[in-house]
This record gives sequence, structure tokens and C-alpha cells, in this order.
Amino acid sequence: MPHRFAPRALVLALVPACAFALAAAHAAGTTVPAATTTTPAAIALPRHVSAGPCIEGICEYTLGNGLRVLLFPDASTPTVTVNLAYGVGSVHENYGETGMAHLLEHLLFKGTPTHADIPGELKKRGIAANATTSFDRTNYFGSFPANDATLAWLLGLEADRMVHSFVAKQDLDSEMTVVRNEMERNENNPAGVLAQRVRSTAFLWHNYGNTTIGARSDVEGVPIGNLQAFYRAWYRPDNATLVVAGRIDPARTLALVNAAFAKVKRPAAPLPAFHTAEPTQDGEREVSVRRSGDMRVLMAAYHVPSGNHADAAALSVLANVLSDTPSGRLHKALVETKLAAGAGAGADNLRDAGLLTLVAVVPKDGDAEQAQAELLRQVEQLRAQPVTAAEVAQAKQRIANAWERSLTDVNAVAMGLTSAVAGGDWRLYFLRRDLIEKVSVDDVNRVARAYFKPSNRTLGRFIPTDAADRAEIPAAPAVATLLAGYTGKAAVAAGETFDPTPANIDARTQSFVLGDGLRVSLLPKDTRGDTVQVSASFRFGDVAAIQRRPALAGSVAGAMLMRGSRTLSREQIAQRLEALRTTGAVSGGIQGAYIGFDSRRDTLADALALAADVLKHPAFPAAEFEQLRLQAITGLEAARKEPGTAVAQALGAHFDPWPAGHPLTFRTLDQQLAQWQALKLADVVAYHRDFYGSAQGEIAIVGDFDPVAVKAQLQQLFAEWKTPTPYIAIDTHYTDVAAESRRLETPDKANAVVAARFNLVLNDTDPDYAALMVANHVLGSSTLASRLGKRLRETEGLTYGVSSSLSADASPDGKDDAGNLSIQAIAAPQNVERLVVGLREEVARLVRDGITATELQDAVSAMLTQRAQARADDDAVAGALARNLYLGRTMAWSAGIDAQLRELGVEQVNAAIRRHFRAEALSVYAAGDFAKVQAGAAAKTDGQ
Repeated sequence: MPHRFAPRALVLALVPACAFALAAAHAAGTTVPAATTTTPAAIALPRHVSAGPCIEGICEYTLGNGLRVLLFPDASTPTVTVNLAYGVGSVHENYGETGMAHLLEHLLFKGTPTHADIPGELKKRGIAANATTSFDRTNYFGSFPANDATLAWLLGLEADRMVHSFVAKQDLDSEMTVVRNEMERNENNPAGVLAQRVRSTAFLWHNYGNTTIGARSDVEGVPIGNLQAFYRAWYRPDNATLVVAGRIDPARTLALVNAAFAKVKRPAAPLPAFHTAEPTQDGEREVSVRRSGDMRVLMAAYHVPSGNHADAAALSVLANVLSDTPSGRLHKALVETKLAAGAGAGADNLRDAGLLTLVAVVPKDGDAEQAQAELLRQVEQLRAQPVTAAEVAQAKQRIANAWERSLTDVNAVAMGLTSAVAGGDWRLYFLRRDLIEKVSVDDVNRVARAYFKPSNRTLGRFIPTDAADRAEIPAAPAVATLLAGYTGKAAVAAGETFDPTPANIDARTQSFVLGDGLRVSLLPKDTRGDTVQVSASFRFGDVAAIQRRPALAGSVAGAMLMRGSRTLSREQIAQRLEALRTTGAVSGGIQGAYIGFDSRRDTLADALALAADVLKHPAFPAAEFEQLRLQAITGLEAARKEPGTAVAQALGAHFDPWPAGHPLTFRTLDQQLAQWQALKLADVVAYHRDFYGSAQGEIAIVGDFDPVAVKAQLQQLFAEWKTPTPYIAIDTHYTDVAAESRRLETPDKANAVVAARFNLVLNDTDPDYAALMVANHVLGSSTLASRLGKRLRETEGLTYGVSSSLSADASPDGKDDAGNLSIQAIAAPQNVERLVVGLREEVARLVRDGITATELQDAVSAMLTQRAQARADDDAVAGALARNLYLGRTMAWSAGIDAQLRELGVEQVNAAIRRHFRAEALSVYAAGDFAKVQAGAAAKTDGQ
């Protein structure tokens, strides 16, 4: 279960979200609109339940025990999300007890007297559930296709484990290795480690300086009594906010909530209070981390006010001005000049004063000192080069678009409310958005002058000074003051109530062919926020023609498309997409080009025209080509010593079925680096000229649009542009690969990576395909509720994550048959041997004994629910329709798989397992610091 660490793509997936979150989620302020808070629609309220305000379709109720309930009904959304947020996180931990909030999050999945197997019960009902821990809050959430029985069960579970979870010593002991492995995984990330050190150096007293996962000694040494006391102190109805969103009836849902939670008593003792405030920083601070790795990362963090302070909105805009790619100042100053391979910035959105952090990734052979000087110059000399009105307008537009997109997804809003609840009140979610709209260029430059001072910086250097220039961090106002009279805006218009069954999707879909071979499926429907999803694939090229071109030319041609057309620069393309409220990209590979984006009804035509221009008329700027080359080389060098890379390289080499020179043949890191160095821009330009075309392929569009107008536009934009080199698919077939087992050394890496695989003769039209899907589901579909997960994580505590996946080939003629079963896991190096033994034994047991009737029933139920939920997502439906066009199918094929799953018997599944799976064919690879483990064992032996 995550603890609030997620990557930011701009910085090569290296920096945790605790330092870099989307600016739209960080807006805050103090100005309150002069309006009267609305009240919920008239529904019968259960006894002791009171009604609160309504904002943009969300209505608040409070139970007699203090539980705050938010209901967000939307009939157009076929799913329901339940999100229970508690006002407790790592900031509430005491000395010697860091990591307790996150550890408790794990233990709440270990059961109660009436729910002994929570992961299994969630899986059986097809509920996609998890939990996260952050500085100010912990939340537990689950999503499922709308169903009152499932909703009632999940509400009952949350009410039960709020006060009746075991939090037992035996569970703490079994989970300890899992949490330790999660720590070790984080320790493998150089930028993540640096971010933790910067944060702990920036905060001297406040608990925001502690990583959420905690100190290893605290986590390993916490007495169970302390953890139980922490649970009793914070897990209570008057410290929780329950969000229920999606296809719900408010009155019926409120009755279900009351039935589940009203019996939970509010404790007599008040909630604990905290008063620590971080003092004003009085000089530059410095921290250095020296660990194995080839990548250099620079960070500069500045103290900034709470997310509830008036300056927070301007700081969010400022962070966006600095960090956007390709328009941002950091990108222009550091990336375009080749001083850095990536750069970004982000501000905390926390209840108390936090940090605004900047980051730059320096190439292996780059000048770190020059990059550092330029990074600091960009922020600490804004007085000399103030932010412009145009920059502020563009940043506000990007942030507004992100908000608009989030509000079209009811389930995303249900999750997004968590940070606002942590800030003190769910209505801050909307207020922060509104305050960003009012930010002026003067506001942005004022906060830059106020907080971007050397004495307020944590970089890695301390310099005494006689004339201290300190940044005073003002206190946040009371939340009640912020929200007095606040009503928000009009709720986003909901779409139609659409039944996402295969039959209904087929009935509503219009399919036809444009020109000689451009196949199209259109599914018009009324959607929330008038959204539209587009998925397009254009096909070209054959093996012989591709082999005559330099390696990487095709993939780089696709990667360059969004970096500038003949009429628009990369920056202008990004700005145009923001203006059209459209997210997505145009890309390409060796045998195809792809368009994928989500837009709106009123901007779809312009978005399609923009995508066509980018696809047909790329400019291939030399500077962008060199920037892409630098980023690729930096990324390859950074990955060289990572366990995941070592395993992937070994596995790729062993299972590679292609001859030397084939476009798909495996290439080592050194070979890839050499190919990047040798590639010329002229090769990339020639590839586009000689291969690209859009007359052959598939386009699927789902959402709110005029099908007549769209059909005409697709004909005009794409149907006549023919490729000079027609498409001939590369056939793929089963290859018999001998089993092998290898251990790969990656020094100074606390987390080891394990991967296993054997090949299968398998196409998705095989009569055994549905049975093998069930077999994989039972074996390793879930870390918490599968055979691999229950044994290796739940019982033996060897891993934080383990899973298996089944791959089946697919082709229009149904003849390709290159399938495989693969397993992935992580573990501490000293636990790898035990994990591999368990992994092999579970695969052998599956082949020898098969699955049980109960496992079959639970797997089919969960898989059918998951498949139904996937069809409720318009983006997934667009992708499925496009794939069906290529394979010559309709959604009836998906319905057929559903029917096969329902009709499966245990013997049928077990016979399929015996026909296809061979435990002795399993190849297993593991990479980690095994030498350190052996040295430690030898030292221990010598000591004895």
C-alpha cells in the first residue's frame, strides 16, 4: 500500500510526489466569495443526522457521532467510489514512533473478528481497494460497479475496522518484513533519498521533516501497545470524513451509511492537539548524499506558508510557471541549454507551512556547478527578471484545464477531496481552484520576492552572514473564516445513464471504412463535462524496409512528433492543447503512428486538426533532437546499476527470438547508447518521409460529439494520406527457451528485484485462454489476495509486492502464438532465496494440484466485475474499439470471453493448466546486493 510517493514524469520518474505534486492540487488562499452556502436537496434524514452545505453537486451530512459524510451522486457514472479519510498521518507521530500511521494502514487489512480475510473478501466482490498514508491524513478507498449490496458491505467493513481491527502482535511481526522491503525499495531511488534528506534538513522541529514511512529503528522497534494506543486515539468517527460518489441514490446511501456507522461511538476523550511550528530559517542549509548511481540530482527547497494561506494560490501559479515543459523557465534555462536532462518544481499542499522544491537532473558528463548556479539564478533573481503577465495567464490556463478535467470524473473528485479534508475542510478543494483564478502577476512576483531568499533555502550549503535576510512564514487563518458564505460554482453537467455492456456498446457504435483501409468506430454518448476520448493507430512498413534503416530511426521519429511542426513550436503545441482543454499526444514507432487524447465536444474538431498537423508536418528541430538524445542517454546511464534494469536485460537477452539485425532484436544498454550516439537527424526525417501515412489503420472515438461532422473531418484529415511503404505485420510465434536461473550483482542496492518467466503456445482465440486467465488470477493477480501474495507477503513476509501476468498473442488471422507467463517481485537481498523457493513451489503446486472450486468461483466473480468496470471507462472503451477494428472483432468477442468465464468448471481449468504450464521451464532472475549479504553472514560467522 502506497505511502504518498509517486513519480513526476518531468524528472524521469525520480522525485516523490511529497515534493512535486500537480500545481492545480496546491492552490489555496483566504479570500472568500460573498455568497450563501446552499443546503442539500430535501431528503429524509435518519435520526441524529444533520445536513450541511452543498457545493457543486456534493452535499455534506454529519452523523450524531461526528462522522462527516459527503455524497456526490452522478447517474452517468456506472461505478461507485467509497473513500474514508482520517485526520491522522505521520505528522501526528511522537518521538520514537515514526512510521506508525503507515504501519497501522497495513495492519487494518489484517482483519477484525467479523472480517477475517479482508483482501480475499474485497477481491471476491471485485472491489478495487487500497489505502495511502501522507503527512496529514490516511485514507482507505474502494471502487466497484454500482451495486447497493456491495456498497452496504464495504460501508460495514469500514465501520467495523474503524474500531475493531485486530492490530495484533502476530500481524505486526508478519508485516514487518513487508514494510521493511517497502523501505528498501525507496532506498534504491537516488532522487527519492535526496528528497528525504532535503526535507529533514529543511525542518528542524516540525514532523514534516520525517519521511512518512518512518525511521527503520522506530518501525522495527515499536511496541504493539503503542500502535494500539495510536489506533484508539485517532481512528474514531469524529476524526473521519466519508466520501461516497458515483451512481448512488442519496437518500438510500445515507441510510446505508447511518446503518453502518451510527453504532460507532464517539470517544469521550478529545482528539490530541499539536502545537509545534517550524521557526523561521536563518541561513542557507546544505545536505549531500553519496550512494551508488550514475545520475546527479540537484534540489533547492524553500519554506512557504500552509496550503490554506492566501499566498498559496500565487505560489502554485509560480511553481507552474517555473516547471512546465516545454514552456517553463527551468526547462528553457536548464534543459534546452543541455545543462540538465530534466527540471521541475512543485509546492506542498499541507495543513501547516511546507516547502516549494525545485529539482534538476544533471547528465553524467554535465557541469553540476553550472547547473546549480543556473537553477538558483532562475528563482533567486526573479526580482531582476519578473514573471510576465503572459506567463501567469498560461500557467493559470494549464491549472484551470487540469481542474476542469478532474471535475469530469466523479471518482477522481472523490479521491481528490482527500487533500482538502486533510487541510481542514473538503470545501477547500473548490475554494483553492477559485482563488487561483484571481491570482495576478503582481501576486506571483510578490511571493517570489518574499520566499525565494538564500537564507530560506535548503540546498546543501551553509554560509554565515552578518545581515540575515529571513523569510517570515505567516500563520494560516482559521478554515471557518475562509469558508464563511462560500458556495462554489455550478456543478459540472452530468451525462446520460449509459449501460456499458458489450451488447449496448455494439448497438450504439457506428463502424465503417474510409478510403482503402482506414477503419473507424464512433460511439457518440452524452458524457459528464462533454468529454470525448480519441484512440487512433496508423500502420505502415515491413521488416525488409525497416531493416535497411538505422536502428532507432523509427522510434525517434515518433518521439519527435510533439516537439514541433512546421507551423507550431513544441511550446506552441503545448499551449494550443491547453487552450483546447485537451490532453494527449501524437507518437509513433517502427510500424505505426498513434493519436490518443481526451477533449471536449466544442474543441474536438480543432484538436483533431492539430493532431493531424503534428502527425503529417513535423519540423524535427535540431535542438529538440539533441535534447531528446541527451535525455535518453542520461536515462540509460542512470538505469545501468538498477536491479530492475539488470533483471530486464538478462531476461530480454535470454528470451529474445529475433535474429541479429531484426528490428525487434534485443539490445544491451551499451548497444542502445551506441545507437543513440550514431543516429543522425537526417535518418529520422527520412523515416517519416518514407514510411508515414494514415490511410491504413484504425480510429475509435467515444464520447460527446457529432458523428456526421466527425466522419467528414476524419475523411478529410486522414483517409487520403497513403504510406510509401505499405504495412505488413511482423508475425510472432512461440519459441522454446531453456530454463535458467541467474543472480546479478547490483552493489549498494537495498532492494532486490526478481523476475521469472516461461513461454507458452497461446493466442487469445485459444479454447483454453479463459481458463488460463483464471489460473493466472488465482496464482498472482493480487499481491494481497492470490496464492503468491498470501504465501510470500501475508504468511512469510518476504516481499512488499509480487504478482504474475499472462500474455496471449493476438492477430487478425489468429495464427500468432507467442504467449508467456511471467512473475515479478521485490525483496531484501537476504530474502531472495526463500522467495524464489516459494515462488517455484507455488507454480509447481498450481501445475500439480490445479485450483479449487472456491478459487474458481471467487476468481470468475472478481474478473467479471473488473471487466465490467473497465467497460465503464470511455478511454478504455475507445482503446478496445480500436483494437477490435484491427483484429476484425466487435464487443461481442468480449461478451464471449465473459460467457466462457461463467461456464468454466474446475476440471476444465485444471486440464488447461496441465496442457500449457510447465513448472520446470521457469527461468528465474534476481538482481541485488548479494555480496553485502554474504559479507555480513561471513562476518557474523567469524565473530562467533
